[in-house]
Amino acid sequence: MISFELTEEQKAIQKMARDFVRKEIIPIAAEYDEKEEIPWQVIEKVFKAGLMNLHVPVEYGGQGVDFITEAIVAEEMAYGCLGINGTFGNNALALTPLLIAGTEEQKEKFLKPFCAKPNLAAFCLTEPEAGSDVSAIKTTARLEGDEWVLNGTKCFITNGGVASLYTVFATVDRSKGIKGITAFLVPGDTPGIYGGKKEKKMGDRASHVAEVILENVRIPRENVLGEVGSGFKIAMQTLDQTRPMIGATAVGVARRALDEALKYAKERKQFGRPIAEFQAIQFMLADMAMQIEAARALVWKACWMLDQGMKATKEGAMAKCFASDVAMRVTVDAVQILGGYGYMRDYPVEKLMRDAKITQIYEGTNQIQRLVIGRELLKD
Repeated sequence: MISFELTEEQKAIQKMARDFVRKEIIPIAAEYDEKEEIPWQVIEKVFKAGLMNLHVPVEYGGQGVDFITEAIVAEEMAYGCLGINGTFGNNALALTPLLIAGTEEQKEKFLKPFCAKPNLAAFCLTEPEAGSDVSAIKTTARLEGDEWVLNGTKCFITNGGVASLYTVFATVDRSKGIKGITAFLVPGDTPGIYGGKKEKKMGDRASHVAEVILENVRIPRENVLGEVGSGFKIAMQTLDQTRPMIGATAVGVARRALDEALKYAKERKQFGRPIAEFQAIQFMLADMAMQIEAARALVWKACWMLDQGMKATKEGAMAKCFASDVAMRVTVDAVQILGGYGYMRDYPVEKLMRDAKITQIYEGTNQIQRLVIGRELLKD
């Protein structure tokens, strides 16, 4: 029998996250969107509340929750602000390769100190000429004695330049294509790694997205993750686990937009009555609500499969793709319902619409998600 009933523990953490968002994030979200800065005081509070590093096992200092619980929290946090959530939520993306392919010694060495305080991590895969085409990576790694030497430039990296730990993907031999790609662990204080240009973004502004530049960065030989040449596989396995979380954050953004549209429609009067009484508005609200419910169901299914130890490449891509498309449609409709006010920064829906767009792009554009889904269908 299938059940959608949350456990008592899941209900408790959902309430804790919801209360935290209403108290600590919603009141300052517009301010930091305008400043385009990370609210560091909120990151510290998230850490103290135990709502950070949810996916990291307890023995290494994390919370050790299951994927569905992680998705529940991600939805609540993104309801408050996608950018703020992305700052600390990005740790899941950057640390998952270590959880997948790291040795016990690597996990002990990097995870425990990392989780001892509110540190941030960065996942360094994308490059100026290597976005969807990972095989085009130009960042190089060469072995010199007992050290790896890394050189290259990464772009569009969340927490780039402010992270305490970087998971860097580089090639040991470009002629091998994806078979030359290897993953490395680079502490943020390693000489030669630093942040470059900070991006000015349409939305998602309360997160720090920048270039990461590596100039003769030397790390110990043992900082390679998995086998040499297994980096592409590690990256794809990581995305299988993290794409449903992008879906969860998209659901959070869409749900917030629906709530704002509902509130406005009940208060705004035209022709002598609230616009919520007009069928045209009710149909829009109904469509928004249906799409959100369907998106959440896809996210939870993908997470449930991961919790069962099942392969969820197709389902994760579906969850991310569908939910982010829903977030875009719902936020656009919310702006439409608010009319002229929806276009103004005094109301939150214009920010929600700007934020929603990035969910269709990062961790693989939705065109790439459809490619992944199609290939998985043909395999089946």
